[in-house]
Amino acid sequence: MYFDDHQPPHFHAMYGEYDVAIAISDGSVIAGGFPKRALSHVREWRALHVAELAEDWDLSRKRETPKKIAPLE
Repeated sequence: MYFDDHQPPHFHAMYGEYDVAIAISDGSVIAGGFPKRALSHVREWRALHVAELAEDWDLSRKRETPKKIAPLE
């Protein structure tokens, strides 16, 4: 996440040369692209951490440091 990033609430993920922005609310791709399997993993991770991602979005909008979120295992 980036401070003062545009709406809707989202997060960015990077994989090799790919970069994608994913909506926190529903997991839709709002910018960029990812290979199908990698996108599936990102969406699975998002589903497990929606509340934490929303909290981090709010912190980022206030220019506060977001909390770490556990990776997909």
